[in-house]
Amino acid sequence: MNNVEFKRFDSKDFDVFTIDGLEPRMDALIQTIRPKLTTIGEQIQPYLATLCGEEMYVHVAKHARRTVNPPKDTWVAWASNKRGYKALPHFEVGMFGSHVFIVFAIIYESPRKVDFGKALQTDWKKVKQMIPDEFYWSTDHMSPQANIQGELDDQYWLDTAERLQHVKKSEIVCGLRIEKDDPLLQDGKAFIEKVEQTFEQLLPLYRMAF
Repeated sequence: MNNVEFKRFDSKDFDVFTIDGLEPRMDALIQTIRPKLTTIGEQIQPYLATLCGEEMYVHVAKHARRTVNPPKDTWVAWASNKRGYKALPHFEVGMFGSHVFIVFAIIYESPRKVDFGKALQTDWKKVKQMIPDEFYWSTDHMSPQANIQGELDDQYWLDTAERLQHVKKSEIVCGLRIEKDDPLLQDGKAFIEKVEQTFEQLLPLYRMAF
């Protein structure tokens, strides 16, 4: 682990996602974005481990399965397993070409989504009170589209809870979206503080998954 501190995101980071072709985009991503995500991962890890009360391991996306299509996003994840994160509820910081995201996620590989769905079905009103209205929810971690909590009706929660319990490919993502032109991304210290604050606000969702 190094002691380098995250400095900022800038326009060239987001421009990576406009590069055509898998190899050229991956080359740019590896050179430009991945070092920043690695730094964020290592810088946040001790805080997140203390917050969760367990060891949390850093996993930077490698996109190793891709053979044709260039990645539309990239990320660093933290989970309680050293070997991988996809089967577990986890936290992520990442980016699309339009924004940076700071989220809690349970993706389709995780069997924990069933238990989370049951908890959400029972306690969705409490979840609405615990999670800020400006946070977003998504049922597809690969899409930049999402729903702002403050705009969701009651049926959304019930439908989502049902889907998590019964649909194999179901997922749930919740967190904060920061647009690429937001000044916060230019201030590394302030951004890290925002990540820590956001993960603290998302911690109840992590607890619900176990």
